[in-house]
Formats: sequence, C-alpha cells, structure tokens
Amino acid sequence: METQLWSIGLVIMATIVGAFGPILLKKASRQRLSSLSSISKNFPLFGGVFLYALGTILFIPALKGGDLSVLYPFIALSYIWVSLLSVKFLGEKMNRLKWAGIFLIITGVSFIGFGH
Repeated sequence: METQLWSIGLVIMATIVGAFGPILLKKASRQRLSSLSSISKNFPLFGGVFLYALGTILFIPALKGGDLSVLYPFIALSYIWVSLLSVKFLGEKMNRLKWAGIFLIITGVSFIGFGH
C-alpha cells in the first residue's frame, strides 16, 4: 500500500497534540497527589491524560492511509516536540547531546518518510 501524504500529516499532528500530554503531566506532578480529593482537583493531570488519548485517537484514522512500518516511526517526532516544549513551558535546558539526538531523530524519520 502506498502511504498517503495526508496520513503522514495526521500522524505528525497526532505527535504534536500528544506531546503536550507529558508537559501537563510534569506540571501535575508538582502538585500534591496524596488523596483522592487532591487528584480530582489536579487539572493538569486530566489535561495530560486527555491530550495523550487525543494524540492516540488521531493516530488511528491515519493508519488507514498507509503502512504501519512507514507511519509508526513518525511517532519518534514526539520526542522532539516534548524536548522543545519542555524548554518553552518548563524552563528546561538543551545541551549539545540533546540537539544531536534531535538531529538523529529527524534524519531517521526523513529516511523512512522519503523511502516510502
């Protein structure tokens, strides 16, 4: 099956949406989670789980448009988005090794994308 471009685009969008999940979960971890009451008031926790789920839900229809062996490696882009979002929203720092990792992920995903 020839992988459709819309399918690849939907997977990339799913990784972007899903990457906001861990950012909110990290924010949720700063709050006290010792009781059911504190968990029920932890809105970043629910938002993070929701965005993870939404990213997965977006991925499912994308599978109709292409081979899993082509589409699934694009999930690795979520590592890039999480790294960049962590800098922007959590104040984390990037170093040369992290940038090298991002470069390698982009290179690998490009090889798979162009090889479809």
